[in-house]
Amino acid sequence: MAMPIGSKRDDEMPSTPSSHHDDSDFKRSSTHLRSGREAFGKVIRSWASKKFMTGCVILLPIAITFYTTCWLIQFVDFFSPIYFHIGINIFGLGFVTSISFIFLVGVFMSSWLGASILRLGEWLIKQMPFIGHIYNASKQISSAISPDQKTQAFKEVVIIRHPRLGEYAIGFITSTLVLQSYSVDEELCCVFIPTNHLYVGDIFLVSSKDVIRPSLSVREGIEIVVSGGMSMPQIFSITQTENTQLNRSQSSRS
Repeated sequence: MAMPIGSKRDDEMPSTPSSHHDDSDFKRSSTHLRSGREAFGKVIRSWASKKFMTGCVILLPIAITFYTTCWLIQFVDFFSPIYFHIGINIFGLGFVTSISFIFLVGVFMSSWLGASILRLGEWLIKQMPFIGHIYNASKQISSAISPDQKTQAFKEVVIIRHPRLGEYAIGFITSTLVLQSYSVDEELCCVFIPTNHLYVGDIFLVSSKDVIRPSLSVREGIEIVVSGGMSMPQIFSITQTENTQLNRSQSSRS
């Protein structure tokens, strides 16, 4: 059977240079399109992650404050179960009653009669084994932030050189004492350096001449310790007297 001359199948036709050029342009454009999509996807993911983290940073302290406030209200509101058992269901009545009761207790215990009853109750509690130690520890912690300066456990916020030269630590003066020697008596400050919030720490006896007293209240010092130093002011200022003592101690050491 004779084959027609010049007839070839379409798939056996030789490729021309123009077809190679078109294929390379198509591959190049598809590569650029794919890289553009990947870059756009990275930008979108980066933008979304940043906005998500911004939302977390804003909402986290609000959520902690909200849940802490709710827990505090439930902890203080110890009159609501009493009202519930007697059939009185008024929103907020138990909390208002609890706050009023705490305020009246503070007023009564500030009087002579209340202080006498408190001392008698403390004496009875201290006679109980194990319970007396728990009460003493709890009282010391609560007295650390007491507004009464006479019973306040933390007298003053101070800065001492610790643990080595060139490093400083924030602590609280809990008491003072006099170290008697043959030559001269030296006044020492008992400084409490917290190592785990306010409950665990180290006690140091530091000379009053080596204690730096910044212009910080006890509450501000507690906030610095509890926040891990995030509420630390950028500038510390000390009194002229303490500054003079600091210069004297530095000159004597040099």
